[in-house]
Amino acid sequence: MIFNSYTFVVFFIIVMILHNLPFSWKTKKINLLLASYIFYAAWNPVFILLLWLSTIIDFYVGKALYVQEDKRKKNILLVVSLIGNLCMLIFFKYGTFLLDNFLTLVNAFGVDFHPAKPNIILPAGISFYTFTTLCYTIDMYKKESAPVKSLLDFSLFVTFFPHLVAGPIVRPPQLVPQFENERKASQDQIIQGLFLLSLGLFMKVVLADSMLAVAANAVFNSNQPLASLDAWMGVLAFSGQIFFDFAGYSTCAIGVAACLGFALPQNFLYPYAAIGFSDFWRRWHITLSAWLRDYLYIPLGGNRNGKFKTYRNLMITMLLGGLWHGANWTFVAWGGLHGFYLWVEKAILDARKETNKPSFVPKFLLAMATFFLVNVTWVFFRAGTFTQAGSILQSMFGMMPQGNAVLTTLAIWKVGVIVVGMFLAQWLMRNRLVLEVIPKLSWWAFGSIWAVMLLLLIWSQESGSSFIYFQF
Repeated sequence: MIFNSYTFVVFFIIVMILHNLPFSWKTKKINLLLASYIFYAAWNPVFILLLWLSTIIDFYVGKALYVQEDKRKKNILLVVSLIGNLCMLIFFKYGTFLLDNFLTLVNAFGVDFHPAKPNIILPAGISFYTFTTLCYTIDMYKKESAPVKSLLDFSLFVTFFPHLVAGPIVRPPQLVPQFENERKASQDQIIQGLFLLSLGLFMKVVLADSMLAVAANAVFNSNQPLASLDAWMGVLAFSGQIFFDFAGYSTCAIGVAACLGFALPQNFLYPYAAIGFSDFWRRWHITLSAWLRDYLYIPLGGNRNGKFKTYRNLMITMLLGGLWHGANWTFVAWGGLHGFYLWVEKAILDARKETNKPSFVPKFLLAMATFFLVNVTWVFFRAGTFTQAGSILQSMFGMMPQGNAVLTTLAIWKVGVIVVGMFLAQWLMRNRLVLEVIPKLSWWAFGSIWAVMLLLLIWSQESGSSFIYFQF
Protein backbone atom coordinates (compact mmCIF):
# COMPACT_ATOMS: atom_id res chain seq x y z
CA MET A 1 0.00 0.00 0.00
CA ILE A 2 1.33 3.44 -0.86
CA PHE A 3 0.39 6.84 0.52
CA ASN A 4 -0.51 8.16 -2.95
CA SER A 5 -3.39 5.74 -3.53
CA TYR A 6 -7.13 5.81 -2.92
CA THR A 7 -6.74 2.53 -1.03
CA PHE A 8 -4.58 4.29 1.53
CA VAL A 9 -7.13 7.10 1.90
CA VAL A 10 -9.82 4.55 2.87
CA PHE A 11 -7.35 2.64 5.08
CA PHE A 12 -6.26 5.80 6.89
CA ILE A 13 -9.83 6.97 7.51
CA ILE A 14 -10.65 3.60 9.10
CA VAL A 15 -7.48 3.72 11.24
CA MET A 16 -8.32 7.28 12.38
CA ILE A 17 -11.88 6.28 13.33
CA LEU A 18 -10.72 3.23 15.31
CA HIS A 19 -8.00 5.25 17.03
CA ASN A 20 -10.51 7.82 18.26
CA LEU A 21 -13.18 5.42 19.51
CA PRO A 22 -13.45 4.88 23.30
CA PHE A 23 -11.37 1.70 23.40
CA SER A 24 -8.70 0.92 25.98
CA TRP A 25 -5.16 2.04 25.12
CA LYS A 26 -4.03 -1.58 24.77
CA THR A 27 -6.85 -2.25 22.28
CA LYS A 28 -5.89 0.84 20.30
CA LYS A 29 -2.27 -0.33 20.13
CA ILE A 30 -3.42 -3.75 18.93
CA ASN A 31 -5.51 -2.00 16.27
CA LEU A 32 -2.47 0.00 15.15
CA LEU A 33 -0.32 -3.14 15.04
CA LEU A 34 -2.90 -5.03 12.96
CA ALA A 35 -3.29 -2.01 10.69
CA SER A 36 0.49 -1.91 10.22
CA TYR A 37 0.55 -5.57 9.21
CA ILE A 38 -2.32 -5.00 6.76
CA PHE A 39 -0.47 -1.97 5.35
CA TYR A 40 2.65 -4.08 4.79
CA ALA A 41 0.80 -7.21 3.61
CA ALA A 42 -0.73 -5.21 0.74
CA TRP A 43 2.58 -5.81 -1.12
CA ASN A 44 3.13 -9.46 -0.32
CA PRO A 45 1.55 -11.13 2.74
CA VAL A 46 4.27 -13.81 2.91
CA PHE A 47 6.91 -11.28 3.93
CA ILE A 48 5.03 -10.59 7.15
CA LEU A 49 6.89 -13.70 8.36
CA LEU A 50 10.20 -11.86 8.02
CA LEU A 51 8.84 -8.99 10.09
CA TRP A 52 7.67 -11.39 12.78
CA LEU A 53 11.00 -13.24 12.80
CA SER A 54 13.02 -10.03 13.10
CA THR A 55 10.70 -8.70 15.82
CA ILE A 56 10.70 -11.87 17.95
CA ILE A 57 14.47 -12.45 17.72
CA ASP A 58 15.43 -8.91 18.62
CA PHE A 59 12.87 -8.49 21.40
CA TYR A 60 14.05 -11.52 23.35
CA VAL A 61 17.73 -11.19 22.45
CA GLY A 62 17.58 -7.53 23.48
CA LYS A 63 16.14 -8.36 26.89
CA ALA A 64 18.79 -11.04 27.44
CA LEU A 65 21.59 -8.70 26.35
CA TYR A 66 20.57 -6.04 28.83
CA VAL A 67 20.73 -8.32 31.88
CA GLN A 68 23.60 -10.55 30.78
CA GLU A 69 26.89 -9.79 32.56
CA ASP A 70 29.04 -12.52 31.04
CA LYS A 71 31.00 -10.89 28.20
CA ARG A 72 31.25 -14.08 26.13
CA LYS A 73 27.51 -14.79 26.36
CA LYS A 74 26.72 -11.15 25.51
CA ASN A 75 28.86 -11.40 22.39
CA ILE A 76 27.11 -14.64 21.36
CA LEU A 77 23.69 -13.03 21.83
CA LEU A 78 24.72 -10.00 19.77
CA VAL A 79 26.03 -12.26 17.01
CA VAL A 80 22.69 -14.12 16.98
CA SER A 81 20.86 -10.83 16.40
CA LEU A 82 23.34 -9.67 13.76
CA ILE A 83 23.18 -12.99 11.91
CA GLY A 84 19.39 -13.13 12.10
CA ASN A 85 18.96 -9.63 10.68
CA LEU A 86 21.89 -9.30 8.30
CA CYS A 87 21.48 -12.76 6.76
CA MET A 88 17.90 -11.91 5.79
CA LEU A 89 19.05 -8.58 4.36
CA ILE A 90 22.00 -10.09 2.50
CA PHE A 91 19.97 -12.96 1.04
CA PHE A 92 16.99 -10.97 -0.18
CA LYS A 93 18.73 -7.74 -1.17
CA TYR A 94 22.22 -8.85 -2.18
CA GLY A 95 21.85 -12.54 -3.05
CA THR A 96 21.63 -12.07 -6.82
CA PHE A 97 24.29 -9.32 -6.73
CA LEU A 98 26.76 -11.57 -4.86
CA LEU A 99 26.08 -14.50 -7.17
CA ASP A 100 26.61 -12.37 -10.30
CA ASN A 101 29.91 -11.04 -8.97
CA PHE A 102 31.02 -14.54 -7.95
CA LEU A 103 30.28 -15.83 -11.44
CA THR A 104 32.17 -12.93 -13.02
CA LEU A 105 35.16 -13.75 -10.84
CA VAL A 106 35.25 -17.51 -11.46
CA ASN A 107 34.60 -17.07 -15.18
CA ALA A 108 37.55 -14.66 -15.33
CA PHE A 109 39.72 -17.55 -14.10
CA GLY A 110 38.42 -19.81 -16.86
CA VAL A 111 35.83 -21.74 -14.84
CA ASP A 112 32.74 -22.32 -16.96
CA PHE A 113 30.05 -22.17 -14.30
CA HIS A 114 26.54 -20.92 -15.13
CA PRO A 115 23.94 -21.86 -12.50
CA ALA A 116 20.28 -20.96 -12.86
CA LYS A 117 19.43 -17.40 -11.87
CA PRO A 118 17.65 -17.22 -8.49
CA ASN A 119 14.24 -15.58 -8.51
CA ILE A 120 14.56 -13.52 -5.32
CA ILE A 121 11.88 -10.94 -4.55
CA LEU A 122 13.03 -7.95 -2.50
CA PRO A 123 10.71 -7.42 0.49
CA ALA A 124 9.56 -3.81 0.75
CA GLY A 125 11.36 -1.80 3.41
CA ILE A 126 13.69 -4.59 4.56
CA SER A 127 16.67 -2.19 4.76
CA PHE A 128 14.69 0.17 6.96
CA TYR A 129 13.20 -2.22 9.48
CA THR A 130 16.46 -4.21 9.68
CA PHE A 131 18.32 -1.06 10.75
CA THR A 132 15.48 -0.21 13.15
CA THR A 133 15.72 -3.51 15.00
CA LEU A 134 19.53 -3.68 14.84
CA CYS A 135 19.93 -0.37 16.66
CA TYR A 136 17.76 -1.78 19.46
CA THR A 137 19.94 -4.84 20.10
CA ILE A 138 23.14 -2.80 19.82
CA ASP A 139 21.77 -0.30 22.34
CA MET A 140 20.85 -3.19 24.66
CA TYR A 141 24.38 -4.57 24.30
CA LYS A 142 25.81 -1.17 25.33
CA LYS A 143 23.04 -0.62 27.90
CA GLU A 144 22.36 2.79 26.41
CA SER A 145 18.60 2.53 27.00
CA ALA A 146 16.25 0.30 28.96
CA PRO A 147 14.70 -2.73 27.24
CA VAL A 148 11.13 -2.47 25.98
CA LYS A 149 8.89 -4.14 28.55
CA SER A 150 6.07 -5.23 26.28
CA LEU A 151 6.27 -7.36 23.12
CA LEU A 152 3.23 -5.42 21.88
CA ASP A 153 5.06 -2.10 22.24
CA PHE A 154 8.19 -3.48 20.59
CA SER A 155 6.21 -4.98 17.72
CA LEU A 156 4.44 -1.67 17.17
CA PHE A 157 7.78 0.17 17.33
CA VAL A 158 9.16 -2.03 14.54
CA THR A 159 6.07 -2.12 12.33
CA PHE A 160 4.34 1.25 12.93
CA PHE A 161 3.05 1.77 9.40
CA PRO A 162 3.99 5.44 8.76
CA HIS A 163 7.74 4.72 9.01
CA LEU A 164 7.79 0.98 8.18
CA VAL A 165 8.60 0.94 4.47
CA ALA A 166 10.85 3.95 3.87
CA GLY A 167 11.61 5.55 7.20
CA PRO A 168 12.41 7.72 9.00
CA ILE A 169 14.62 5.14 10.72
CA VAL A 170 13.49 5.45 14.32
CA ARG A 171 15.27 4.40 17.50
CA PRO A 172 13.53 3.00 20.60
CA PRO A 173 13.87 6.16 22.75
CA GLN A 174 12.27 8.21 19.96
CA LEU A 175 9.09 6.15 19.66
CA VAL A 176 8.65 3.48 22.36
CA PRO A 177 7.96 5.98 25.21
CA GLN A 178 5.07 7.31 23.12
CA PHE A 179 3.35 3.91 23.40
CA GLU A 180 3.38 3.89 27.20
CA ASN A 181 0.46 6.28 27.64
CA GLU A 182 -2.57 6.93 25.48
CA ARG A 183 -1.91 9.24 22.53
CA LYS A 184 -4.71 11.18 20.89
CA ALA A 185 -4.09 13.98 18.44
CA SER A 186 -5.38 17.44 19.25
CA GLN A 187 -7.26 19.46 16.67
CA ASP A 188 -4.10 21.43 15.86
CA GLN A 189 -2.08 18.21 15.46
CA ILE A 190 -4.67 16.79 13.07
CA ILE A 191 -4.70 19.97 10.97
CA GLN A 192 -0.90 20.08 10.90
CA GLY A 193 -0.71 16.35 10.16
CA LEU A 194 -3.19 16.53 7.29
CA PHE A 195 -1.36 19.54 5.88
CA LEU A 196 1.97 17.68 6.02
CA LEU A 197 0.34 14.66 4.37
CA SER A 198 -1.00 16.91 1.60
CA LEU A 199 2.39 18.62 1.24
CA GLY A 200 4.21 15.29 1.03
CA LEU A 201 1.79 13.97 -1.59
CA PHE A 202 2.10 17.23 -3.54
CA MET A 203 5.89 16.86 -3.54
CA LYS A 204 5.64 13.25 -4.67
CA VAL A 205 2.75 13.20 -7.13
CA VAL A 206 2.83 16.70 -8.63
CA LEU A 207 6.50 17.69 -8.53
CA ALA A 208 8.40 14.38 -8.61
CA ASP A 209 6.11 12.31 -10.84
CA SER A 210 4.19 14.77 -13.02
CA MET A 211 6.80 17.48 -13.48
CA LEU A 212 10.23 15.85 -13.30
CA ALA A 213 10.09 12.06 -13.78
CA VAL A 214 9.45 12.21 -17.53
CA ALA A 215 12.55 14.31 -18.24
CA ALA A 216 14.74 12.21 -15.92
CA ASN A 217 13.54 8.95 -17.49
CA ALA A 218 13.99 10.26 -21.04
CA VAL A 219 17.64 11.10 -20.38
CA PHE A 220 18.61 8.08 -18.28
CA ASN A 221 16.75 5.62 -20.53
CA SER A 222 18.41 6.96 -23.66
CA ASN A 223 20.92 4.62 -25.29
CA GLN A 224 22.55 7.27 -27.45
CA PRO A 225 24.85 10.28 -26.93
CA LEU A 226 23.00 13.29 -25.58
CA ALA A 227 23.15 17.01 -26.10
CA SER A 228 24.88 18.68 -23.13
CA LEU A 229 21.81 20.71 -22.22
CA ASP A 230 19.61 17.61 -22.25
CA ALA A 231 22.08 15.65 -20.13
CA TRP A 232 22.20 18.42 -17.53
CA MET A 233 18.45 18.87 -17.50
CA GLY A 234 17.94 15.13 -17.06
CA VAL A 235 20.33 15.00 -14.10
CA LEU A 236 18.78 18.10 -12.54
CA ALA A 237 15.34 16.59 -13.07
CA PHE A 238 16.41 13.45 -11.21
CA SER A 239 17.99 15.56 -8.48
CA GLY A 240 14.63 17.24 -7.92
CA GLN A 241 12.68 14.03 -8.43
CA ILE A 242 14.52 12.02 -5.79
CA PHE A 243 14.33 14.86 -3.26
CA PHE A 244 10.60 15.47 -3.76
CA ASP A 245 9.94 11.72 -3.83
CA PHE A 246 11.85 10.75 -0.69
CA ALA A 247 11.32 13.94 1.33
CA GLY A 248 7.69 13.71 0.24
CA TYR A 249 7.42 10.23 1.75
CA SER A 250 9.03 11.35 5.01
CA THR A 251 6.72 14.36 5.17
CA CYS A 252 3.71 12.07 4.63
CA ALA A 253 4.96 9.70 7.35
CA ILE A 254 5.42 12.54 9.86
CA GLY A 255 1.99 13.92 8.96
CA VAL A 256 0.20 10.56 9.28
CA ALA A 257 1.86 9.91 12.65
CA ALA A 258 0.87 13.40 13.86
CA CYS A 259 -2.78 12.71 12.98
CA LEU A 260 -2.61 9.75 15.38
CA GLY A 261 -0.88 11.76 18.11
CA PHE A 262 2.68 10.50 17.54
CA ALA A 263 5.88 12.33 16.62
CA LEU A 264 8.47 10.95 14.19
CA PRO A 265 11.96 12.46 13.78
CA GLN A 266 12.71 14.94 11.02
CA ASN A 267 14.37 13.24 8.03
CA PHE A 268 15.11 16.14 5.65
CA LEU A 269 16.12 19.72 6.36
CA TYR A 270 16.54 21.46 2.98
CA PRO A 271 19.65 19.51 1.91
CA TYR A 272 20.15 21.38 -1.36
CA ALA A 273 20.84 24.52 0.68
CA ALA A 274 23.74 22.74 2.40
CA ILE A 275 27.05 24.57 2.69
CA GLY A 276 29.47 21.72 2.16
CA PHE A 277 29.07 17.97 2.35
CA SER A 278 29.12 17.50 6.10
CA ASP A 279 26.21 19.93 6.15
CA PHE A 280 24.53 18.03 3.31
CA TRP A 281 24.59 14.79 5.30
CA ARG A 282 23.19 16.58 8.33
CA ARG A 283 20.23 17.54 6.14
CA TRP A 284 19.72 14.61 3.74
CA HIS A 285 18.15 11.37 5.08
CA ILE A 286 19.05 12.57 8.56
CA THR A 287 18.04 9.37 10.37
CA LEU A 288 20.22 7.17 8.12
CA SER A 289 23.16 9.59 8.42
CA ALA A 290 22.84 9.51 12.22
CA TRP A 291 22.56 5.69 12.18
CA LEU A 292 25.72 5.31 10.07
CA ARG A 293 27.56 7.79 12.30
CA ASP A 294 26.56 6.17 15.60
CA TYR A 295 26.64 2.49 14.64
CA LEU A 296 29.39 2.38 12.03
CA TYR A 297 31.64 5.47 11.86
CA ILE A 298 32.11 5.94 15.63
CA PRO A 299 32.60 2.19 16.37
CA LEU A 300 35.25 2.12 13.63
CA GLY A 301 37.09 4.79 15.59
CA GLY A 302 35.54 7.97 14.21
CA ASN A 303 38.07 10.81 14.27
CA ARG A 304 39.79 9.67 17.46
CA ASN A 305 42.89 7.94 16.08
CA GLY A 306 44.60 10.36 13.74
CA LYS A 307 43.94 11.72 10.27
CA PHE A 308 44.62 8.54 8.29
CA LYS A 309 42.13 6.43 10.26
CA THR A 310 39.60 9.26 10.24
CA TYR A 311 39.76 9.39 6.43
CA ARG A 312 39.59 5.60 6.26
CA ASN A 313 36.56 5.48 8.54
CA LEU A 314 34.82 8.18 6.52
CA MET A 315 35.32 6.27 3.28
CA ILE A 316 34.24 2.89 4.71
CA THR A 317 31.10 4.50 6.11
CA MET A 318 30.18 6.18 2.84
CA LEU A 319 30.94 3.08 0.73
CA LEU A 320 28.72 0.91 2.94
CA GLY A 321 26.11 3.67 2.98
CA GLY A 322 26.11 3.58 -0.80
CA LEU A 323 25.80 -0.22 -0.83
CA TRP A 324 22.87 0.03 1.61
CA HIS A 325 20.96 1.89 -1.09
CA GLY A 326 21.19 -0.84 -3.67
CA ALA A 327 22.88 -4.03 -4.86
CA ASN A 328 24.90 -2.43 -7.63
CA TRP A 329 28.46 -1.14 -7.88
CA THR A 330 27.13 2.21 -9.12
CA PHE A 331 25.66 2.80 -5.64
CA VAL A 332 29.05 2.03 -4.13
CA ALA A 333 30.60 4.58 -6.51
CA TRP A 334 27.97 7.11 -5.44
CA GLY A 335 28.89 6.57 -1.79
CA GLY A 336 32.60 6.62 -2.59
CA LEU A 337 32.29 9.94 -4.43
CA HIS A 338 30.54 11.44 -1.40
CA GLY A 339 33.31 10.02 0.76
CA PHE A 340 35.89 11.71 -1.49
CA TYR A 341 34.02 15.01 -1.22
CA LEU A 342 34.07 14.70 2.57
CA TRP A 343 37.81 13.96 2.44
CA VAL A 344 38.51 17.10 0.42
CA GLU A 345 36.25 19.21 2.62
CA LYS A 346 37.92 17.95 5.81
CA ALA A 347 41.40 18.54 4.37
CA ILE A 348 40.48 22.12 3.46
CA LEU A 349 38.95 22.82 6.86
CA ASP A 350 41.94 21.30 8.66
CA ALA A 351 44.32 23.46 6.60
CA ARG A 352 42.43 26.71 7.16
CA LYS A 353 43.70 28.89 9.95
CA GLU A 354 40.93 31.49 10.00
CA THR A 355 37.78 30.64 11.91
CA ASN A 356 35.52 33.48 10.74
CA LYS A 357 32.28 32.28 9.23
CA PRO A 358 31.75 33.24 5.56
CA SER A 359 29.35 36.08 4.81
CA PHE A 360 26.13 35.74 2.84
CA VAL A 361 27.57 35.78 -0.70
CA PRO A 362 30.32 33.19 -0.06
CA LYS A 363 27.77 31.00 1.75
CA PHE A 364 25.38 31.15 -1.19
CA LEU A 365 28.17 30.37 -3.66
CA LEU A 366 29.33 27.45 -1.51
CA ALA A 367 25.77 26.13 -1.44
CA MET A 368 25.60 26.36 -5.25
CA ALA A 369 28.94 24.58 -5.56
CA THR A 370 27.76 21.84 -3.18
CA PHE A 371 24.54 21.44 -5.15
CA PHE A 372 26.52 21.22 -8.42
CA LEU A 373 28.80 18.48 -7.08
CA VAL A 374 25.91 16.56 -5.51
CA ASN A 375 24.29 16.47 -8.95
CA VAL A 376 27.38 14.78 -10.34
CA THR A 377 26.97 12.00 -7.78
CA TRP A 378 23.30 11.48 -8.72
CA VAL A 379 24.45 10.26 -12.14
CA PHE A 380 25.89 7.11 -10.52
CA PHE A 381 22.86 6.72 -8.26
CA ARG A 382 20.39 6.76 -11.18
CA ALA A 383 22.42 5.08 -13.92
CA GLY A 384 22.13 1.31 -14.14
CA THR A 385 25.71 0.77 -15.32
CA PHE A 386 29.06 2.54 -15.29
CA THR A 387 28.91 2.71 -19.08
CA GLN A 388 25.68 4.68 -18.95
CA ALA A 389 26.98 6.89 -16.14
CA GLY A 390 30.16 7.60 -18.11
CA SER A 391 28.21 8.45 -21.24
CA ILE A 392 25.95 10.91 -19.41
CA LEU A 393 28.89 12.55 -17.63
CA GLN A 394 30.76 12.94 -20.92
CA SER A 395 27.67 14.51 -22.46
CA MET A 396 27.28 16.86 -19.49
CA PHE A 397 30.85 18.15 -19.72
CA GLY A 398 31.12 18.23 -23.54
CA MET A 399 33.62 15.38 -23.71
CA MET A 400 31.92 13.72 -26.68
CA PRO A 401 30.31 15.00 -29.88
CA GLN A 402 26.93 16.57 -29.26
CA GLY A 403 24.22 13.94 -29.48
CA ASN A 404 20.51 14.07 -30.07
CA ALA A 405 18.07 16.23 -28.13
CA VAL A 406 15.59 14.04 -26.27
CA LEU A 407 13.81 16.79 -24.32
CA THR A 408 11.38 19.33 -25.68
CA THR A 409 11.84 23.04 -25.05
CA LEU A 410 8.83 22.94 -22.72
CA ALA A 411 10.36 20.07 -20.72
CA ILE A 412 13.65 21.98 -20.38
CA TRP A 413 11.87 25.10 -19.16
CA LYS A 414 9.76 23.06 -16.76
CA VAL A 415 12.81 21.39 -15.20
CA GLY A 416 14.73 24.65 -15.05
CA VAL A 417 11.96 26.59 -13.32
CA ILE A 418 11.22 23.84 -10.78
CA VAL A 419 14.87 23.14 -9.89
CA VAL A 420 15.76 26.84 -9.55
CA GLY A 421 12.63 27.37 -7.46
CA MET A 422 13.50 24.33 -5.33
CA PHE A 423 17.04 25.59 -4.67
CA LEU A 424 15.95 29.13 -3.78
CA ALA A 425 13.09 27.90 -1.58
CA GLN A 426 15.43 25.60 0.33
CA TRP A 427 17.93 28.41 0.76
CA LEU A 428 15.28 30.74 2.17
CA MET A 429 13.93 28.00 4.48
CA ARG A 430 17.25 26.41 5.44
CA ASN A 431 17.00 27.32 9.13
CA ARG A 432 13.22 27.02 9.55
CA LEU A 433 10.63 24.27 9.64
CA VAL A 434 7.36 24.27 7.73
CA LEU A 435 5.35 23.99 10.95
CA GLU A 436 7.12 27.08 12.28
CA VAL A 437 6.08 29.11 9.23
CA ILE A 438 2.44 28.00 9.02
CA PRO A 439 1.24 29.77 12.22
CA LYS A 440 2.62 33.05 10.86
CA LEU A 441 0.40 32.88 7.77
CA SER A 442 -3.08 34.39 7.67
CA TRP A 443 -5.92 31.87 7.52
CA TRP A 444 -6.75 32.79 3.92
CA ALA A 445 -3.12 32.44 2.76
CA PHE A 446 -2.79 29.07 4.50
CA GLY A 447 -6.12 27.90 3.10
CA SER A 448 -5.28 29.09 -0.41
CA ILE A 449 -1.92 27.26 -0.43
CA TRP A 450 -3.57 24.08 0.82
CA ALA A 451 -6.41 24.32 -1.71
CA VAL A 452 -4.00 24.80 -4.63
CA MET A 453 -1.97 21.76 -3.54
CA LEU A 454 -5.11 19.61 -3.30
CA LEU A 455 -6.37 20.75 -6.72
CA LEU A 456 -3.02 19.98 -8.34
CA LEU A 457 -2.97 16.62 -6.54
CA ILE A 458 -6.35 15.70 -7.98
CA TRP A 459 -5.22 16.83 -11.43
CA SER A 460 -1.96 14.83 -11.23
CA GLN A 461 -3.14 11.71 -9.39
CA GLU A 462 -2.91 9.44 -12.44
CA SER A 463 0.81 10.25 -12.65
CA GLY A 464 1.54 8.80 -9.22
CA SER A 465 3.84 5.80 -8.83
CA SER A 466 5.59 3.95 -6.03
CA PHE A 467 8.15 5.88 -4.01
CA ILE A 468 11.74 5.48 -5.24
CA TYR A 469 13.10 4.43 -1.83
CA PHE A 470 10.72 1.45 -1.64
CA GLN A 471 13.31 -0.44 -3.70
CA PHE A 472 15.98 0.12 -1.05
